[in-house]
Amino acid sequence: MGGTEVTGALEGLVAIVTGGASGIGAAIAHRLHADGAQIAVLDRDTSGADAAFAAFTADVSDRASVDAAVAAVAERFGRIDIVVNNAGIGAQGDIAANDDDEWARVLSINVTGIARVTAAALPWLRQSPSASVCNTASIASTTGLPQRALYSASKGAVSALTRAMAADHLREGIRVNAVNPGTADTPWVGRLLDSASDPAAERAALEARQPHGRLVSPDEVAAAVAYLVGPSAGSTTGTFIEVDGGMAQLRLRAE
Repeated sequence: MGGTEVTGALEGLVAIVTGGASGIGAAIAHRLHADGAQIAVLDRDTSGADAAFAAFTADVSDRASVDAAVAAVAERFGRIDIVVNNAGIGAQGDIAANDDDEWARVLSINVTGIARVTAAALPWLRQSPSASVCNTASIASTTGLPQRALYSASKGAVSALTRAMAADHLREGIRVNAVNPGTADTPWVGRLLDSASDPAAERAALEARQPHGRLVSPDEVAAAVAYLVGPSAGSTTGTFIEVDGGMAQLRLRAE
């Protein structure tokens, strides 16, 4: 991204970023690239991916698609050191709002998709001297939000899965962490606002819900990811960083 300082912390490493063609994923891809990593974007639609990155078409809900894409990344670069499991979809409503097919679809993408991608990359991660996985969870994984039942269930599973993966692979030299973004200024949130009866009022409500009074920027999430997958976080695994303007933990008095 413009103005991103190059640190070289990830020089020589290869990073897969799922959902890396837009939104938070694109910001993560740019940040890791600025830090020296070679980037492989995996996305259903790679048309928006930066031309500086290798882009591979993949549907994280389909294991054959994932296996083929990850194999192509390994063939292209000869190594895989970092996996950022960012691909995901949203869902609205209470527990009665979505049918069984939608529950299965969201869980397959948001949860099982992480298992599919990481499992495909695992043989390469085991060979890496700097192996790291970062999953995109959400504030919804730790905080009860209205009208987000299915989405919250999926992200709660991501948090639990992150800890389990960290326990399973620590002794193989693979660290696994997560980021928990608050409401971020992304294309998905933009579409959500556009569908509201009063988009300006809805945006104001979302901004006011976060104690710092604004939406989270994708670059702020990307900076947390860059720390977690980098060498400075060598003793950090099985945990998460909240990038939510204090929403999960702070209880400010009304002014």
